[in-house]
Amino acid sequence: MLTSADYPALTALTHVLRSGSFEAAAHALHVTPSAISQRIKALEDRMGTPLVLRGSPCTGTETGRRLARHMEDVGLLEAQLSRDLGQNARVTQRPLRIAVNADSLATWFCAAMAQALAVQDGLLFQLEIDDQDHSAEALKRGDVSGAVSARATAVAGCDIHPLGALRYEAVASPGFVARYLPDGITAAALSHAPSLIYNEKDRLQDIWATRMTGQRLSLPAHRIPSTHGFVDAALLGLGWGLNPVGLLAPHLVSGALLRLSPEPVDIALFWHVSRLNARVLAPVTQAIVGTAKSQLVQTKTPAT
Repeated sequence: MLTSADYPALTALTHVLRSGSFEAAAHALHVTPSAISQRIKALEDRMGTPLVLRGSPCTGTETGRRLARHMEDVGLLEAQLSRDLGQNARVTQRPLRIAVNADSLATWFCAAMAQALAVQDGLLFQLEIDDQDHSAEALKRGDVSGAVSARATAVAGCDIHPLGALRYEAVASPGFVARYLPDGITAAALSHAPSLIYNEKDRLQDIWATRMTGQRLSLPAHRIPSTHGFVDAALLGLGWGLNPVGLLAPHLVSGALLRLSPEPVDIALFWHVSRLNARVLAPVTQAIVGTAKSQLVQTKTPAT
């Protein structure tokens, strides 16, 4: 059982994992690296397990990450208590870890963060980028306090808020279409036409290809872990892929990119937030939900 006596060591642990080094943590806390090491060693002895994997950078074990997250949660609750008691003279900066998919970050999520900071100063956003079908896993592991996810059922211990749908278009350059898809979208053509994927978890192109051909295909693919890189790659004729419509408008108007299908693909997104911090993060939730509803497609039954 943790006690208040553990807080100095927990604070040291949190700073080491946040900064990646004992020296940076020591500088932030105005102590020596030796003092940081001693505090963490004492906490490891008390917990009976390693908490930090020493390296460049230092990273946390599963237990270490959970303890650091606990300390961050405590910080958020303490900040809320100070606000409730009217003690807002000095804003304390607190990290807030959120999992979000790269396409949301590239299109609407930064506006949500700005709106949140306008009403709840002092937050330091720490974003974990993952595919929308997997971002909720970080919340289940306890690595983050909230997640933008395509998961339509609430993560255990969390509240869920529908956001709307991020709309995608399948596109390619005219030269790519002429070379690989001269007869349109067929199973044979897609089996040889290079596609674009964000990472190994990205199944959006596979789902679209199955819908278009009625067959499960093995798609050749370039792996490009960047939303804007996806668009650039399509413009340069490297491959075809599904991109958020908000990034495509000028290229579709100019003819630099062509739609491969008249029907867009809508991916429903949801905001999952830890119930423990739901009240503390209410302004953040309001900003995320409000921004999403103004920028995402609002449909009753978006395709997923």
